[in-house]
Amino acid sequence: MSSSAPYYLKVSPLAVRLNGLIGWLARHGLSLAGSAEMSVPGRKSGAMQRIPVNPHTCDGGQYLVSARGHSQWVRNMRAAGGGELRVGRKVRTFTAVELPDAEKLPVLRTYLERWGWQVDKFFDGVTSTSSDEEITACAPDHPVFRITVTD
Repeated sequence: MSSSAPYYLKVSPLAVRLNGLIGWLARHGLSLAGSAEMSVPGRKSGAMQRIPVNPHTCDGGQYLVSARGHSQWVRNMRAAGGGELRVGRKVRTFTAVELPDAEKLPVLRTYLERWGWQVDKFFDGVTSTSSDEEITACAPDHPVFRITVTD
């Protein structure tokens, strides 16, 4: 999948609606399978941009994985270095550090084990049972951020 342009799978109109619903549910205290609503300041506007995400725990660390690739939230996260996760009234502020591709393998594998039912279609045939080489080959297409909750 890697090419000269960063990989990004655009969101369909149906997915936009579903993301809106999942985000609304998270804002109102209902997390679907562990989802949360993430807010990150826009890199141009500074206004908080909201999107539902699947926070992921691997080897004691917390991570955010962009299944769709180098999306707007990824670009905003790179600029802001953190944001907020919300489920109902519980808001957790966090800082974020992007992992280099060489460190993504265990996070991507366990992410696909946990969330594959939802995200496999964005990984071009790579699944949790794929070889280390196959997962490593797709790593550049899927940004991963280690997050540290600050409050």
